[in-house]
Amino acid sequence: MSHTSPGYSITVRVELSPDSRSTALLTQAVIGAGAALTALDVVESGHEFMVVDVTCDTTDASHAELVTQAISRVPSANVRKVSDRTFLIHLGGKLEVTPKVPLKTRDDLSRAYTPGVARVCLAIAADKSDARRLTIKRNTVAVVTDGSAVLGLGNIGPEAALPVMEGKAALFKHFAGVDAWPVCLDTQDVDEIVRTVQILAPAYGGINLEDISAPRCFEIEARLRELLDIPVFHDDQHGTAIVVLAALTNALKIVGKSHESLRVVISGAGAAGTAIAQLLSEVGIKDITAYDSKGSIYRGRPDSKSTSAWMIEHSNPNQIIGTLNEGIVGADVFIGVSAPNVITEQDVMAMAKGAIVFALANPDPEIEPALAARHATVVATGRSDFPNQINNVLAFPGIFRGLLDAGSAQITTKMLLAAAHAISSCVSAKQLNASYIVPSVFDPNVAKSVANAVEMVARKSRS
Repeated sequence: MSHTSPGYSITVRVELSPDSRSTALLTQAVIGAGAALTALDVVESGHEFMVVDVTCDTTDASHAELVTQAISRVPSANVRKVSDRTFLIHLGGKLEVTPKVPLKTRDDLSRAYTPGVARVCLAIAADKSDARRLTIKRNTVAVVTDGSAVLGLGNIGPEAALPVMEGKAALFKHFAGVDAWPVCLDTQDVDEIVRTVQILAPAYGGINLEDISAPRCFEIEARLRELLDIPVFHDDQHGTAIVVLAALTNALKIVGKSHESLRVVISGAGAAGTAIAQLLSEVGIKDITAYDSKGSIYRGRPDSKSTSAWMIEHSNPNQIIGTLNEGIVGADVFIGVSAPNVITEQDVMAMAKGAIVFALANPDPEIEPALAARHATVVATGRSDFPNQINNVLAFPGIFRGLLDAGSAQITTKMLLAAAHAISSCVSAKQLNASYIVPSVFDPNVAKSVANAVEMVARKSRS
């Protein structure tokens, strides 16, 4: 059963008769259609009619249309307008540039711009490292995409990817004070992407790669890390892996299992699946088998072009051949970074005692959480309307805050592990339970803890 979500919130402006029975029928229509009524506001009132704004959460666009139709069938009701609240907050974009310095007088202009700015330019020309001290470089990240793997939507292009990149930049600023800016590239050629990022890099203190399809994302990240003197971080890989490790660390405390004893099944062998497998192996988890739409990943399997060389070589130690539904039998942990409804309630029943299910596909998970919770001890999703949201925002703002504060030129596995440990540690022993294995994304301590942990490792690596 689908759940209503603020992501599909609508406001319906309705004209109807002014008696109390009309508003009661209106409310009944909304609830009867399966929507979650969140507000009913009278915006205009008179002796002969009144106008009401009905705000409610629906499950998807089709459901929103059904709710609107139900409202229109209320006696005397006339639907004037339907507003999608998600589209409304995107009107004109979600970002703006705000100067940090006053520009009110001629003196202000002479220092912020010409002629005074020339002196700063010459100082940087004499010592390029001063750019980090005297410009936005010290606090700015480029959020780079080619639009080839946006959310669960696929290859939708750079223009359609822009709203996601704007949102990412807004999260950077809100949670860690990092100034980030979308860079949406109209090319999917690896060489062109690498060269473009290389030539725009001087203005930034870090590069956040986003929504670039596998296996190209692996090569792009590796080459940029070699070329640039600033950290390059592919969030779909490493941000996801960090939060998964943090959540799994706390989930294991609940079920009483160790890393070494686990059998882990991953649905999805692309960017996120590979990074998760790599980071889990760093903490001693050896039995990890990944699956894609064609079955298990194993050495010598044909049609593995979208799978990383690491995954083919290092996962599936027993070289199991078969389907996901076969491989999940007896598994301790299921991690889904793939597609909706790829496992069933019967699959979860077949897992080991104390099963852990992370169904992270967005917006629709690999299994309905309520079904998984009937048999698994711990269930997590990527959605905000269920407990245990595995959300990258727990990781990337703090990671870049720490990297920028340390003036780091790179990001290492030790930093990723430190970030995961910092996130898991934000859930105290008193707070920990099956429905609370990761902290809230709004916990102000998370970004600070992650930033401090990453900065500490970065400074040690330079000493």
